[in-house]
Amino acid sequence: MNSTLRSAEPRARRSGGITPGLRPDLYAVGAAVLLVTAAVLIGHHIEHTQHTLRVNWPPVLASWGPHVGPGTPAAVAVAAATAGYGPSLAARLPWRALLAAAWGTATAWIFSLALIDGWGRGVAGRLTSRHEYLQAIGRFQDVPAALRGFTRHILLESPDNWPAHVAGHPPAATLTFVLLDRIGLRGAGWAGTWCVVVGATACAAVLVAVRALADEGLARRAAPFLVLAPAAVWMGTSADAYFAAVAAWSVALLALAVTGRRTSGAALGSGLLLGLSCYLSYGLTLFALVGAAVLLLGRGHVRERPELLLLLFAGAAVVPTAFTLAGFDWWEAYRLLVTRYRQGAGGVRPYGYWVWANLACTVLITGLATAAGLRRTAATLRRARGKGLPRPDGPHRSGPYSGPHSGPHSGPDARLALLVAAALLALLVADLSGMSKAETERIWLPFALWLLPACAFLTRPRVWLAAQAILALLLNHLLLTGW
Repeated sequence: MNSTLRSAEPRARRSGGITPGLRPDLYAVGAAVLLVTAAVLIGHHIEHTQHTLRVNWPPVLASWGPHVGPGTPAAVAVAAATAGYGPSLAARLPWRALLAAAWGTATAWIFSLALIDGWGRGVAGRLTSRHEYLQAIGRFQDVPAALRGFTRHILLESPDNWPAHVAGHPPAATLTFVLLDRIGLRGAGWAGTWCVVVGATACAAVLVAVRALADEGLARRAAPFLVLAPAAVWMGTSADAYFAAVAAWSVALLALAVTGRRTSGAALGSGLLLGLSCYLSYGLTLFALVGAAVLLLGRGHVRERPELLLLLFAGAAVVPTAFTLAGFDWWEAYRLLVTRYRQGAGGVRPYGYWVWANLACTVLITGLATAAGLRRTAATLRRARGKGLPRPDGPHRSGPYSGPHSGPHSGPDARLALLVAAALLALLVADLSGMSKAETERIWLPFALWLLPACAFLTRPRVWLAAQAILALLLNHLLLTGW
């Protein structure tokens, strides 16, 4: 194992200089820094002169406010421990123990960052604003009636129009917090804790999918980056962290189904969670692109077991059927949402700025390591072009801790690259749609988590992890974020 670990961060240390592979990584990082810098400078100019961006510190919804808080020591400790020991622990721990450790550490990282702003503002206060789901709980005393009349309160001119986030999402989002309230977990503290604890499981879900579709070694290399993601700044008590987990587990279960590790039950469960995802957030319908990549990667097993597709689609129909029978019309609600979006800030915010500044937000939530990882992802796809993608259960399965050193044309690398590329494509479609102008540091969390495995292609993981941690700590200590 020690020789394997030494080979994972090899040539740069031995040569004493910048390796040919590292230099393009630094170019990618430089381009990402320039993108963020341009978004900040141009955004501040636009907001100060035209007041059309509707954010105080573009490109993110935040205000400048350097501060420390009770979560600061814990956040620094978690960051230092993960950057220092994460790669070696990820290599040695038994698989199930690794999943549990990743979930626990991600939860600690998210909570500690949120507590930099204190319990009231950082955790309990996030979901109590006038725009949030908790404001509408009292209006769901009669759930069937609320669902039947949901679309009548979406538009701004509607009587008793819904708060922005309630109107902006299908009702399964609000119903989650209604159900928490009904079982006795009332108030913003429980709601925030639910979002953090459930949202942190997305880390484990991505690892399960990467192991099934690509390689356990690559999953182990990706684990510390999924744990220490700068996205944790916005996963702290944001409902989108919960949405991200549901979508991530739908992909993970599908990956298990199409690789033969779990079959019928996993396919049905994947469909159920995919259907639920679409009723948590309209934008999560784009996860169909990620699902398509999973089906492509597992196409051999799907051909052998075509009933898996039937189970997947049957599961995916359950939640939509239930809500439709209850009186909620998803398509009508989305049509009305588009109108409301244009009535509010979405109709003022300039598409010409946000269509590229949103990508600067993506850099902030995924970190500079991911920028370098995406560069390597693109290189892997170029090298693998025309060579085909071996089946995940084929002869190209590698040992317990292989990685980019296993060869530029290795099947696992190409399969992971395809999965990451599918998530990036979904994110770009969301960007071009114009329905995500600003606030994408929160809205795009479900897609951003699937870009982080690209960091498995990087050498010198501890250096990159330190860069990720520093970025997250700076963001949370210098800015007062809106989520």
